[in-house]
Amino acid sequence: MHIPDGYLSPSTCAVLYAGAAAGWYSALRRLKRALLTRVIPLISVFAAFSFVVMMFNLPLPGGTTGHALGVTIAAIVLGPSGAILALSIAIAIQALFFGDGGISTLGANCFNMAIVGSLVAYATYRMFAAQAALGSKRRVVAAGVAGYLAVNAAALCAAIEFGIQPALFHDASGAPLYAPYRLGVAIPAMMIGHLTFAGMAEAVISAGIVAYLQLSDQALLRGTSGIVGVAVATSAPTRSLRRLWMAVAVLLLLTPLGILAAGTAWGEWSPSELAHAVNAPAVAGASVPSGLQRLATLWTAPFPAYAPGFVHSRSFGYLLSAMFGVGMLLCGSLVAQSIVERHRRRGSPA
Repeated sequence: MHIPDGYLSPSTCAVLYAGAAAGWYSALRRLKRALLTRVIPLISVFAAFSFVVMMFNLPLPGGTTGHALGVTIAAIVLGPSGAILALSIAIAIQALFFGDGGISTLGANCFNMAIVGSLVAYATYRMFAAQAALGSKRRVVAAGVAGYLAVNAAALCAAIEFGIQPALFHDASGAPLYAPYRLGVAIPAMMIGHLTFAGMAEAVISAGIVAYLQLSDQALLRGTSGIVGVAVATSAPTRSLRRLWMAVAVLLLLTPLGILAAGTAWGEWSPSELAHAVNAPAVAGASVPSGLQRLATLWTAPFPAYAPGFVHSRSFGYLLSAMFGVGMLLCGSLVAQSIVERHRRRGSPA
């Protein structure tokens, strides 16, 4: 679901960057400045959680892979604004440092997974869990349904973005300039795997975590419950944050399991893979679109494919990449808290 550079036209990328920017602006405005220092730790831990969860690849029909997003539990605890920021931060780190998703398509990926995913997850959860007690099983079911729909909504957006490229952007001979998959190919290819496995993975993760929080820390569920008049979770006790970071640490240590699934995610092939029709029977025998080939080298990540060049073991390199990403988020959280708190003390807008 991480669209690489070259698969979307520059104009498509610009439109989706504008859509993502509107979502980011709205999310920042909704998080009250006076409470921002208390929200930052929660945003950081859920950004780290989503970053790590997306490293667990699942085998999908057709020999491709997919993954959960972690967006649903972020939306349930933080509300849509906090979830949008948390997922966007995780997606940006993936693109900038690991080449998971493109730079030109960063707006598209944030729009699909962070904005659409968060809004669908939040709206679905609130609808299905309306007025239910915090410990109600209905909230567990609501979280599962929200997770399933959120991932599939994000996948559908990506499929449509892929599918409109050949119709809108082609050369004089009709050859596509960017993604070569028409809607009739892109939507079934993308959705079959997400409707079956990836959506279910998000559902299980979301429902499981809500069930756990009902027993261990219901305060994290109160902000978006609709029971009290608080729009987002504005703070969490140190003990709660410690538990959340411990859960992230456990997942981090298990990340080498994420590369056991063979294959590449659909629509995330490099030009060389596309040229050899690796996992891409829909374009077998076709040349790589010129626009795609030109934009594919727009950015070279320091550790492409979560594989640092100085590490020979793929599993250990994957683990180091996870540690690096989570470490960046933790350090960034501390720095951001310090800066915002300093501005607040001086009475300046943060």
